[in-house]
Amino acid sequence: MLLYTVGAVFCALLAVVLWLLYRHYLTRSPLDNLPGPRPGSSAAALGMIDMTDAEAAGKRMQDLAETYGPAAVLPGILGVRMLNLFDPKALHSIFVKDIDYFPHDLNPSNDLRFLLGPGVLTTEGSQHRRQRKILNPVFSAAHLRNMTHIFYDVTHKLRRALETRVKESPEEVDVNGWMGRTTLEMLGQAGLGYSFENFVEDSSDAFGEAIKMFFPLLTTRLPLLGVVIALASNYLSESTMRSILRRYPSANLQRMLDISDTMARRSQEIIDEKKAALDRGDEDALQRVGEGKDIMSVLLKENINASATERLTDEELVAQMSTLILAGMDTTSNALSRILHLLALHPSVQERLRAEIREARGCSGPHDEGSDISYDELVKLPYLDAICRETLRLYPPVPALIRRPTKDIVIPLQWPVRGKDGSLITEIPVPKGTFVIAAIRASNCNKALWGEDAMEWRPERWLEPLPAELEEARIPGVYSHLMTFSGGGRSCIGFKFSQLETKVVLSVLLSKFKFELTDKPIVWKMSAVIYPTMDAKSTRPEMLLKLTRI
Repeated sequence: MLLYTVGAVFCALLAVVLWLLYRHYLTRSPLDNLPGPRPGSSAAALGMIDMTDAEAAGKRMQDLAETYGPAAVLPGILGVRMLNLFDPKALHSIFVKDIDYFPHDLNPSNDLRFLLGPGVLTTEGSQHRRQRKILNPVFSAAHLRNMTHIFYDVTHKLRRALETRVKESPEEVDVNGWMGRTTLEMLGQAGLGYSFENFVEDSSDAFGEAIKMFFPLLTTRLPLLGVVIALASNYLSESTMRSILRRYPSANLQRMLDISDTMARRSQEIIDEKKAALDRGDEDALQRVGEGKDIMSVLLKENINASATERLTDEELVAQMSTLILAGMDTTSNALSRILHLLALHPSVQERLRAEIREARGCSGPHDEGSDISYDELVKLPYLDAICRETLRLYPPVPALIRRPTKDIVIPLQWPVRGKDGSLITEIPVPKGTFVIAAIRASNCNKALWGEDAMEWRPERWLEPLPAELEEARIPGVYSHLMTFSGGGRSCIGFKFSQLETKVVLSVLLSKFKFELTDKPIVWKMSAVIYPTMDAKSTRPEMLLKLTRI
């Protein structure tokens, strides 16, 4: 019986492979006239480099963008055609004008929805718009202003922990690990009204540990889980899939399901505690962590007052908690690590930034730490802001997004491209289901808009007038002519939250420590979010820098 089952599965997979080969190699597509490497050519073969190496993969994708332009067709596995785009009008079509036809996934479910639930990151259409409408107020600048002191409190705990470790002489410190712990605690306190740890070396929290392990386990140990869930969701409910997967003898899979269950259980417990406090009018309980201003406390109040048609279910509230933490933790902590890496690479930039921060803190002497910078002044510090923008421009934590249209659709182009037959192409007919790569980094580093030094990390560009071509291009991103936080109705709802976290951490740490490189190379790896390691063969997130107390 087992041999029969295995044989049947093998035959089914072989049939799928043969169908893909026939469909993509032997049939014509309206994409075939677009510029791009010929399948089977040496240029196409170069696309099969180690895509886990973020630097090599980034250079390869940038080379493809510069060689073939803002709209090109790239050959994928088994000849699948992938449409690579960074044309502004095309991006506007995908993320704004035709957003309803470009969902995250064509299947009823995927790995993130299956493991996290129906949160703002995984829902589509009217459900997503309803969730976003009730979430928007808690991510406003007005609300963030009231949470600034929470970010400072967490960062000062970090500072004291590092001071305990870094004495008189310089010490090597895993900066990425500390940034992860810091952003997790900030998201916990300001987002959930929950504390994950106290910055003691052996501190541990089941919820926090589950969150830390989520993406590393999913992307490095279970790379095919998303494919399996997406395909199976067309025939099975999520509960049935979970029941089947629970019987599969894989330690990594069972650990992933345990993490999902832990996050859901703890999220529900926190929500129940907050609801009970609201029912009792227990202000003391609300103010233990986050002072009742945390996003989840405010969201629960808003949800109670919302109309029945707009109110979020408990399942949706639980999903928002897990989504908020996961979407915000690695992206912000790894962006912070990238900034500190770059500052270690450019000591003069670090010194200039430190001088700006110390002046804003009111430091009167070399050993005077001054005081915390107010929200309104912090967000406007010009050189700090320039460094944040330039890092997110050149090194977006997520360098590309993939979408697939739900129907045959025509994508317009702002810049016509020359087809292989010599014709000028102003719009692209895209068949249903085509893999469309929204090339975030290529858009951010487009030399036609940013100039010939677009691939250079130069914060000063943000202190100068931006190129007129950039202003006229109308990039549909929500942040500084960049696509780093996406655009339109599905843009990153927490990008201002992330920016405030980043600036608070830098303003405190740079006034106290100098960051320098060690003799060990730092290698950035590709995953759901780009992360640093200290070995080209390692998949462990880590970034060692030498810290010296000032």
